[in-house]
Amino acid sequence: MAGTERNTARGEFALIDGILKPLAAGTPAALGLTDDAAVLTPAKGKDLVLTKDAMVAGVHFRESDMPGDIARKLLRVNLSDLAAMGAEPVGYLLATFWPEALPLSWIQEFADGLGQDQEEFGIGLLGGDTVRTPGPLSLSLTAIGEVAKEKALRRNGAGAGDLIVVSGTIGDGALGLLALQEELADLDPTEQEYLEDRYHLPNPRLSLGQALVGRATSCIDISDGLIADIGHIAEESGLAAVIQWKKVPLSDAAKIAVESDDALVERVLTGGDDYELAFTLPLDQRDDLVKLAKEGGVSLAIIGEMVEGEGVRVMQEEGVEMPISSSGWQHF
Repeated sequence: MAGTERNTARGEFALIDGILKPLAAGTPAALGLTDDAAVLTPAKGKDLVLTKDAMVAGVHFRESDMPGDIARKLLRVNLSDLAAMGAEPVGYLLATFWPEALPLSWIQEFADGLGQDQEEFGIGLLGGDTVRTPGPLSLSLTAIGEVAKEKALRRNGAGAGDLIVVSGTIGDGALGLLALQEELADLDPTEQEYLEDRYHLPNPRLSLGQALVGRATSCIDISDGLIADIGHIAEESGLAAVIQWKKVPLSDAAKIAVESDDALVERVLTGGDDYELAFTLPLDQRDDLVKLAKEGGVSLAIIGEMVEGEGVRVMQEEGVEMPISSSGWQHF
């Protein structure tokens, strides 16, 4: 992990040796973080899948969030991208931009969080860079995975009549942020804690993504919001998507929140931070959903279908289209 600031070189190398090298110990391709780059050889018959996400304090996480939780979310949102392509994790590169006043103990807790999830998801550090900055705290992670050659799941393969399926429950991440901001007054402490945990620590659906290879016609992870991300499938596939609101799976906590405030329906559909998978499946594979749910270790729900046309429509129970003012998170 090469540095760029000569006046902090000794501190940087000490940080790498003491805090970051242990994260690379189980990853031979990292070469012990002693060289300028890692050397990675893909397995025979595999394609490499690469993805990168960046997080900035005050934009993607709150400055009061725990360092370990920030680290784990940074890794997990990247693993979710690998899941959406049907890939198995291999390793990751990390770039960190530490504010001058950030204590070493914060960095150690951050690294401990990464170590915890490395063990859970079978992935290790390959290298990267670490520099000082006047602020804000910024983090960037590149995850690398493998998938069978030419079998990566894409967004552009959906066909008219395909079922739209989602994993888990939708809206928990967005509602969790509201709970942290104390904007969900009607929840009891258990429900609030559940939603906050879903916001802090999404669960990348890696097993499901791998099970979908050769089965799903398209796939995406829900990061910017259900409507926005299904909209990406629709656009890339040259089709429209019709979603049935009453079929969108909600957690018990989300149901209580929505029942107490109808305005939260749109937040559930557009808020993002779910990191569940949305995918399309041919109608004749409907009976395979039970097996897919078992292989993926997560519940699955059919929420709509792909049709001719363009855009995304959300239908209410009586067949009336639901007005939606915003499709989801906008980065710019």
